[in-house]
Amino acid sequence: MMERTLRGIAGTFLLISLLLAHYVSPNWLWFTAFIGLNLLQSAFTNWCPMMWILNKLGVR
Repeated sequence: MMERTLRGIAGTFLLISLLLAHYVSPNWLWFTAFIGLNLLQSAFTNWCPMMWILNKLGVR
């Protein structure tokens, strides 16, 4: 359940940041890059800040 929730949140944030970059300001692409870098580092370290947050909120 945790991984499914995490992928859903990451995908939602990614799409929202792309929409904001298209309709509001290209500077929102920095948020898109942050999401990508966070996913990349979590692939190597097996640690993701959002997983820590979801764990603290009681998502199993």
